[in-house]
Amino acid sequence: MTENLTYRYVAQTHVGLKRRVNEDAILALPEHDIWLVSDGMGGHQAGDFASALIVDAVATLAQGLDPAAKMHGLRDRIQGAHRAIQAEAELRGGATIGATVVALILANGHFVGIWAGDSRLYRLRDGEIALLTQDHSAVAEYVKAGKMSWDEAEQHPQSNAITRAVGVGDGLDLDKVRGTIASGDRFLLCSDGLTKYASFAMLQDVLSTAPLETVGDRLLQIALNGGGADNISHIVVDVI
Repeated sequence: MTENLTYRYVAQTHVGLKRRVNEDAILALPEHDIWLVSDGMGGHQAGDFASALIVDAVATLAQGLDPAAKMHGLRDRIQGAHRAIQAEAELRGGATIGATVVALILANGHFVGIWAGDSRLYRLRDGEIALLTQDHSAVAEYVKAGKMSWDEAEQHPQSNAITRAVGVGDGLDLDKVRGTIASGDRFLLCSDGLTKYASFAMLQDVLSTAPLETVGDRLLQIALNGGGADNISHIVVDVI
């Protein structure tokens, strides 16, 4: 019975080996069954401010909301963060400030993923991994056109050129994916500090074999062994 499903999770963020500031931010709201990863835009001013503002905004969700109200509340708070980041950018003289976001909601035997940018949501089911989101990036268009795989796109020189972010542009379009969940499903939310080093095969292997107690450390080690040039953030959620 889907109403009896419960969830366990592990969440980690790490500055990596080359950056001085961690511009990623993560949020776990188990009382809402909501998890979120945000990645401040590298190379711009105050990416850490932007990602923290998104997390802080979502953390104010009221208690006791039904699933529909939670989803709308999540979207509203991300949109509010978008406007607040823009206002801060104006105060700083028009600087470009922004962050990606990917969020997962679980309720009533279903999941909803909401995202903007290139932070990702994966699901492992029956030992097979699937990417549930599609990057908002320049190289994503090559993948959609069948010219390269997602693994190849991560190695492209323009892999960091995102086309959508919270705080950037007049309006913010948040994409959504939804589906059913089942006992044994494992979800992964992560920033590109992990995926630039972790292929689909590597992620599938770790997510398939590592218990929750060690899976976060194994994912982190992949990124650090690969060079750790970016901040690294991931949340793994198990459906029980």
